Amino acid sequence: MTYIDDYLTEVKKVVDGLDQAMIEKMIDLLLAIRQKKGRLFFLGVGGGAGNASHAVNDFRKIAGIECYTPCDNMSELTARVNDAGWDTVFIEWLKVCHLNQNDGIFVFSVGGGDEERNISTNLVRALEYAKGMGSKIMGIVGRDGGYTAQAGDACLIIPTVNPQTITTHTESFQSVIWHLIVSHPKLKVSEMKWESTGR
Repeated sequence: MTYIDDYLTEVKKVVDGLDQAMIEKMIDLLLAIRQKKGRLFFLGVGGGAGNASHAVNDFRKIAGIECYTPCDNMSELTARVNDAGWDTVFIEWLKVCHLNQNDGIFVFSVGGGDEERNISTNLVRALEYAKGMGSKIMGIVGRDGGYTAQAGDACLIIPTVNPQTITTHTESFQSVIWHLIVSHPKLKVSEMKWESTGR
């Protein structure tokens, strides 16, 4: 039982260390994107890709924001990887989407992208492009946040409470935080199923 107790104790420490002001800033940026009828593009790899797909559903259905992720189209994603390489897969997809200054990018990543160490450089390229287009950049990341934290207009870094559980806590709390965001009174436009049954 020791590992279970230790892990859940770490979860409490992560909660206590979250930057609530940064979450509020993220909510305000998302509200502004919706008011301008902008779109939100979720980017992630690995566990972040799975979280991106789930988040698209919640932000569209609960918060009423037009959202997409390249991770939902494996045919296009793998064709782009095969034909042009992993580094360009997100930036080329965003170009076809005609990304503009009304839109936002939302990154789910543990490291946030690091060109120097050749980690998630596809995220780095996409964020460089987004900055050039004037799009807002947000992210929920771990460690030091990498390039996402440097480039972001609002980036929440999940506190590191144990070097051995950085990935699991970061990917878990990405889900916790985006659910907090879509259920926030500033953004929520639709009731969720079980909350609406009154039982």
